This record gives sequence, C-alpha cells and structure tokens, in this order.
Amino acid sequence: MIIPERSRWFPVLILLLVGGLLGLSAPENRSNSQIEVIPQSATPLDGMQAFDQVMQVLTHKRCVNCHPAGDRPRQGEDSHYHNFGVQRGKGNHGVAALTCNTCHQAENNNYAGVPGAPDWSLAPRSMAWEGLSRVEIAQSILDPARNGGRTLAQTVSHLTEHELVLWAWDPGVDANGIPREKPPVSKVDFIKAVRAWAAAGAPIPAK
Repeated sequence: MIIPERSRWFPVLILLLVGGLLGLSAPENRSNSQIEVIPQSATPLDGMQAFDQVMQVLTHKRCVNCHPAGDRPRQGEDSHYHNFGVQRGKGNHGVAALTCNTCHQAENNNYAGVPGAPDWSLAPRSMAWEGLSRVEIAQSILDPARNGGRTLAQTVSHLTEHELVLWAWDPGVDANGIPREKPPVSKVDFIKAVRAWAAAGAPIPAK
C-alpha cells in the first residue's frame, strides 16, 4: 500500500505543532546577562538572603584588596600592601613606570604568578570598602554619589558582567604556583544573588 506524501508528513507536523505549544525548543546558550534567575515575586526575605550571599563575596579579599581605604592597593591572601610601593596614581591606574598594565595584562600569567584581567585597576577612592561593614558597603554601592553615578540596574550589570569583577572566580596562582582563594560563593550563585537582591528592592539590614 502506498501512503500519500501528505499523509506521511502529517504526524510530523502534529508533533512539531504540539512541541511548539509546549515550549519544547532546543536549549540556548545564554550569557550571564541572559540567565533568568530572579523570581518575579521576590519578597523582602528573599532579598535579605540574597544580600548575605552578595556580601560574602564583596567582603572577601579578592574584592577588598582592590577597594582599599587609601591609595595603596593590597594583595595576597593576607592582604598586605602591594609590592614595589605601588600607588593609586592618576585615574586609579598607578604612577609612571608602575602603572597597573606594566605587570597586569588582560589575563592571568600563571608562569610569573601575576593576576590579570581586562581594565585592571584600583577602585576609585569613593568606592573604598576596606574597613567598612556589610551595611556600609551596600549603602556605598547603591549611592550614585559614590558608585560612579550608576543606577541600580547599572550596578547589577557591573557586578554580574564586568570582566574584572568576574576575575575573582578565576584568580590564577601566586608566584609559588599556589592557587589563589576564590570567594566563598560560586560565580553562578553570586550572579543569582545580586539579581534577586535587586529584584527585591535591594534591602539593607539595619546593622
């Protein structure tokens, strides 16, 4: 028995139609900015839990070393002052002959133990976190007068997409070949927490 051409394709068309209605599409490769992680009904409690995770990262040495209270960056697991007397300099990129990009390139140099990422620099003085409490850091990053004029959305984008920020989870090794410590929260969970915190209105605890 010969099945008409249209009849042979009919079951396939039905499957395609049903698959489309059920959303059975192929998975997409998504960038950090496209990952759907914020529940639309985020509550203040969700925000407080997210705040705790965000601050576990922002108070870690990988962040605070580059957000010093003065004009000298810190480095290492013990957060000692940067070797060679490195200073902030004009534009937060060091002084002549000792600018950041003299040693720090766009990626880690695991032969020399020198960390690297695009736009390596010291955070502006207004964004100093060293010595601040979690509450004070949160207030700082939400204050346009201190965060570089960023809106909340721009702050979220900076924390979840900027390559220098994300370097914290790919810090390479030190001069002795020992891997540097990563923040206590994974990159994926940090990104989720930042977005959930913002979606909940970026609540800050009283203390």
